[in-house]
Amino acid sequence: MRATGKTVRQQTRRHKRKSDQLARVTPLANATVAREDAAIDAYHAKRKVRAPAPTLKFERKPKDGALVIDNSHLDPRRGGMLLANALGCGDPDFIAGLIAQIVHVTAKGQEVSQELANFMLSAIKGVEPKDDVEAMLAAQMAATHMLSMTFARRLNNVESIPQQDSASQAFNKLSRTFATQVEALKRYRTGGEQRVTVQHVNVSDGGQAIVGDVLAMPKRQEGEG
Repeated sequence: MRATGKTVRQQTRRHKRKSDQLARVTPLANATVAREDAAIDAYHAKRKVRAPAPTLKFERKPKDGALVIDNSHLDPRRGGMLLANALGCGDPDFIAGLIAQIVHVTAKGQEVSQELANFMLSAIKGVEPKDDVEAMLAAQMAATHMLSMTFARRLNNVESIPQQDSASQAFNKLSRTFATQVEALKRYRTGGEQRVTVQHVNVSDGGQAIVGDVLAMPKRQEGEG
């Protein structure tokens, strides 16, 4: 859940008190403490500008063990709309499908992972998608990154040359794919335009230059787009 202004101020006061205590204990570290304080202030500023959105919450029903996925907001309906806004989407069906894909991609066999699902969701939100296409591109980028890290780990634990070659090839392909996805997102956001700005150039003569009620959002009425 997004920290409120009051919460941020309380956190800032607490970290200021801790900084003062640290400065009294280690007076020679005042410069270091000041730099750390500036970094912490920058961290709070980044959190403040991000769109407020809840995380995902996984629970299993005690009777049949069925998985129920919801958002973590105290008001699930409100949380669903906040999550949709953070993902740049306004269609409940699209959001529910995207969340389902996130859950499936981060699962290992039949075991789902709330931690990994929320990591992937956070990565998508960090791209700040503005529409469905950007949300899908961001999801693909997040999935590619996760797979890249999987093969990087395998590459670090190979026991034979064939294993090394296989992991290395997969890692390189995924890394190139990620870079391509980033460029695709940039082109989409700029409408395919490529802008080149040249400044201070001197050229000499002759030179050349399973998701249940995951969002709890209101159902669309008949006739709505």
